[in-house]
Amino acid sequence: MSEGHPVGLEVAVHRSLVSRMLLVGLPRTVALVLWTTIAAFGFGLRQAWIVPIGILLHLGAAAVVKSDPYFFEIFIQAVKHGRRLEP
Repeated sequence: MSEGHPVGLEVAVHRSLVSRMLLVGLPRTVALVLWTTIAAFGFGLRQAWIVPIGILLHLGAAAVVKSDPYFFEIFIQAVKHGRRLEP
C-alpha cells in the first residue's frame, strides 16, 4: 500500500477507460475518412496506384499519433480558428 491513501478507497480503472480509442493506430474519424477516400479512388476510379500512397499516409499519421495522441484534434481546432496573432 502506498502512503497517504486511506485503506480500502482505491479503485482499479481499466486502461480502455482512460486511453484513446484508435482504429489500426489512428483515431476512428481519421482512419475512416482516409480509407474511404482511398477506397473511392482505388475501386471507383480504378486507380490502383493510390493504395500504396494510402498505406504511406496511414503509416505517417500513425507515427504522428503515436508521438501525440491528440494531434488531429488540436490540428482541426487550429484550422477552424485561423490566425491568432494579426499585425
